[in-house]
Amino acid sequence: MRLAATGLLVAMALLFVVARHLATRAPGWGYLVAFAEAAMVGGLADWFAVTALFRRPLGLPIPHTAIIPVNKDRIADSMAAFLRANFLTPQVVARRLQRLDVARVLGDYLARPAPEAARIGDSVTSLLAEVLTALDPDKVGRPAKALLRTQIERIDLAPLLGQVLTGMIADGRHRPLIDSVLRRAGALLEANEAALRTMIHDRASTLMRWTRLDDRLANALLDALYALLAETLVDPVHPLRQKIDEMLGSLAHDLIHDQAMGQRVARIKAEALANPAFAAWLDALWERSRTSLIAQLRGASGMGGLRKGLAGFGRALGEDPATRATINRFARRALTGLASRHGDGIVRIVSETVRRWDARTVTRRIESAVGRDLQFIRINGTLVGGLVGLALHGLERLL
Repeated sequence: MRLAATGLLVAMALLFVVARHLATRAPGWGYLVAFAEAAMVGGLADWFAVTALFRRPLGLPIPHTAIIPVNKDRIADSMAAFLRANFLTPQVVARRLQRLDVARVLGDYLARPAPEAARIGDSVTSLLAEVLTALDPDKVGRPAKALLRTQIERIDLAPLLGQVLTGMIADGRHRPLIDSVLRRAGALLEANEAALRTMIHDRASTLMRWTRLDDRLANALLDALYALLAETLVDPVHPLRQKIDEMLGSLAHDLIHDQAMGQRVARIKAEALANPAFAAWLDALWERSRTSLIAQLRGASGMGGLRKGLAGFGRALGEDPATRATINRFARRALTGLASRHGDGIVRIVSETVRRWDARTVTRRIESAVGRDLQFIRINGTLVGGLVGLALHGLERLL
């Protein structure tokens, strides 16, 4: 476009020379002379104005030229102030986000992910797997294990156990556990029946062994224990069950309200955490988690399962207005807070970046962005000037 604008100006100059030469032969050529003369003036004026924005015309030190290079620091500050005032204030961000349904946009994207998004996800998954494989497991796992240990140490375990036990008793969820304990007790009794008989026989007197009363006592004791376990197992309101419920209820109450019980539980927890077996358990837990995560990330089903989960989450967002409202509210608060806390820092980055550019870089980037329109200004100035000159010449002839 610069060549077109310059070519049009040169064409007007040639037209002026030719028309001026022919004006003496016919009066009609005067209109063309006036048009070409005014077009040259308009084209030259607009060439000077456009050029003066970016550089000094013909290299001459004319005042108020090369406006953008000379004032680039002020332009940078003005751009930053404009960005801060019109885009990064909490009020503007909140007003713009009020009309934006972030959750629905996110849900639609997750529910119908584009192929490009799938490829990006596969690349990210593969990269994460390589990173987890390449990094030292001990160095990576040490902070994670330390964080887990710290969180466990902070837990007040006794009230938590008491509340869990109270909830289980209230819902009857402890009954299967009691049934399992009763069955295990029966199996344990059956497995050690011979040892129990031997114990009774060894502790019986000589008279009892001679009269074989020790065998009868052992049989009676074992039969009574088997019967007690069986009756308790099949009878949901057996007195033994009620006694166990009372004991568990008392234990839950003590765990929540008894300070001495809480201290005992805390001491047991501290001893368990200090035990080398707990450290070994943490190491094994981390290694299993890391290995499983790497396998899932590398496996064909790893990213597929992740995409299915994200798609399900996206569909849920589309169907659940309450969840969408929560996410939108969170997004508005987060972005508004970000603008409030870091808006000055963001615009400072813009200002400092433009300030660091040299004058030639600023000129080239702005001119490349708007240069086509600037050349149209030159073309329009040439044509409009010519038309004005033509109109004035016609008016002069009429008068």
